Amino acid sequence: MSRDLLLHPIRLRIIQALIGRPMTPLRLKEVLGDVAQATLYRHVNQLHEGGLLEVVDEQPVRGGVERTYGVVTEAVSLGREAYEGVDAEEHMRSFATFLGTLLDSFGAYLEAGDPDFIEDGVGYRQVPLWLTDEEFAEVTAALAEVMRRAIENEPGEGRTRRLISTVVMPDVRAAD
Repeated sequence: MSRDLLLHPIRLRIIQALIGRPMTPLRLKEVLGDVAQATLYRHVNQLHEGGLLEVVDEQPVRGGVERTYGVVTEAVSLGREAYEGVDAEEHMRSFATFLGTLLDSFGAYLEAGDPDFIEDGVGYRQVPLWLTDEEFAEVTAALAEVMRRAIENEPGEGRTRRLISTVVMPDVRAAD
């Protein structure tokens, strides 16, 4: 199942790095930095064999072939069916993996230099919203549409790659 393949800390970082910018494993190693080369190649192969990555280019290099990998968007977009029948413990493990990659990304941002939260547009917050099921569906559909359009942007002059993470859950502690 692609969910099991995707929700591994290193593989999730590989997928996140490759979304919208295909790379060779060598370039991916430079971007990820702290992942050992053998480990990186093993995980890239697992993702490719599992159908989450595809070869988008091949170039002959010193008697071998250098492959450039890209993300298979449909395969990494987990829908409802990926979570049907998953128990609470597995959800917690998946969420912990997500949080680990989020912490890793934020730590890399802080370590990269002198962070300027205002200039860089960095923020984190939790916003409680009172919504009917219909209103919630409208909000999530609108967000999904905005993200879908933005994810199609190519790298270019003046564009900065930004990570936007969302978590949605009912507030079971809220009083009615």
